[in-house]
Amino acid sequence: MHRGAALRLVTFATWALASLGASAALPIQHWTQPSGAKIYFVAVDALPIVDAQIDFDAGSRRDPGRQAGLADTTAEMSEKGVQAQGDRPALDENELGEAWADLGASFDAGAGSDRMSFTLRTLARPDLLDKAVALAAREIGQPTLAPDVWKRERERYIAAIKEANTRPGTVANRAFSKDVYGTHPYGYDPDEQSLNAIGVEDMRAFHARYIAPCRAKVSIVGALSREQADRVATALLARLPAQSDCSALPPVSEIAPLAAPKVDRIPFASAQAHVLIGQPGYPRRDPDHFALTLGNYVLGGGGFVSRLTEQVREKRGLAYSVYSGFSPGLHAGAFAIGFQTRPDQADAAVKVSREVLEKFVADGPTEAELQAAKDNLIGGFPLLLDSNRKLLGNVANIAWNDLPLDYLDTWIERMNAVTVAQVKDAFRHKLRPADMVTVIVGAKP
Repeated sequence: MHRGAALRLVTFATWALASLGASAALPIQHWTQPSGAKIYFVAVDALPIVDAQIDFDAGSRRDPGRQAGLADTTAEMSEKGVQAQGDRPALDENELGEAWADLGASFDAGAGSDRMSFTLRTLARPDLLDKAVALAAREIGQPTLAPDVWKRERERYIAAIKEANTRPGTVANRAFSKDVYGTHPYGYDPDEQSLNAIGVEDMRAFHARYIAPCRAKVSIVGALSREQADRVATALLARLPAQSDCSALPPVSEIAPLAAPKVDRIPFASAQAHVLIGQPGYPRRDPDHFALTLGNYVLGGGGFVSRLTEQVREKRGLAYSVYSGFSPGLHAGAFAIGFQTRPDQADAAVKVSREVLEKFVADGPTEAELQAAKDNLIGGFPLLLDSNRKLLGNVANIAWNDLPLDYLDTWIERMNAVTVAQVKDAFRHKLRPADMVTVIVGAKP
């Protein structure tokens, strides 16, 4: 294609997606296949590309305590080789990389706290699409999980953990997770002992238990018809056992509220003290999500216009940067205030941050602050949908959290409907400043 024509195509595609995001989201089609797989599809013809994400309830919340890291390593090992299939030979990691490069496509696997995800990006051209989907299906359903490869990868993981433990930020995050989540799996942290307790037989058992067509949520965005999308979804799951165990998975306990405040001071030879203050927050399904999102923008999520930045940085110079945020998941992901400061200023910065938080929880935002938050977040809404990948992320979020199919269409309306009273009420019900955890790494005892 001529360079000028290619540039015009990309420019038009970007404009088309951005324009759709600014007005109304593309309709999400949803259906359930005979296998039980739930499909979510958005047809986008701006570019000849197909993006797909397959999610399973197989995140680290499913890790056995003594084998923290099992979900993550199972996902990572799925990209290290695939078994032979019919007349197709087995492929090792290097051969897989070459195969994806030949197709001009990409495939990734990973596990977060709640889900294990497989993502595919490929051109929509039928010959390339079919080959890319078939190769992705082999990685999803028939990973080699070779013992010698796992031995090598385990050594690499352990070395990475040891290196990370030399950084104060890592130490602070790990201590904060442990203090906030307690015995809940969200607080599990892989270490040398837990990784040494994981064998490839454990990965195979984990894969067989959780990675099944009946448990899949498949999100697809791209230049396809509904019929083509259905065939792609079927093909992506085709290498998983047809007669999988589809019994209900055991429930995971909820996160216990903090019963009392805790200050966790950890000595560390660093130029800056790393500080985290927080507690369990809320699950994503909570109806106060919009009010909490807007309120947090005012409190500490809005960068230089937030209250925390004004009081901690601008007025007192106690930190270069300070933020607050929620991390909602299937369970009550943490609320956290975080910053770095000089070790001798850590206590003063904590005191000011707590005062700002306590005042905000008691009084809520002003009308002007709430309107500014709405203007900023709503003004940035088109940027959430201005590419296939971003749109796919939003569709997968809707699928995973069982949100309404018109969630993107009503997002601006629901943001605009939030009142000061609702923000104040939501924060007073969710946060208890007097009972929070404070982790300080690097400050003088």
